[in-house]
Amino acid sequence: MIPLLGTYIHMYNLNQLIMEDLVNVYSDTELTVSHLKNILADNGIESMVKNDFESGVSAGFVAGTQSSVDLYVFSKDADKAKPIVDKFISELKK
Repeated sequence: MIPLLGTYIHMYNLNQLIMEDLVNVYSDTELTVSHLKNILADNGIESMVKNDFESGVSAGFVAGTQSSVDLYVFSKDADKAKPIVDKFISELKK
């Protein structure tokens, strides 16, 4: 049981390190974020969706709101993603 606990703590620290290397580039509804994620992927940029509401529901508690879905990219790709995100936002406003 103790090794399992050590593994859990190790994985938590790993997740923390990964999150520190990510930059939030956009937040909106799940549908809109998924669309932007696909556009970034088409341009060779990996991204990650973080949905606190869905995570909370599956864990048995609620965190965030139903529309608070965040899209992250690795910090090394943030400069490349910014013009794509800006263009996406301007097209949404049309």
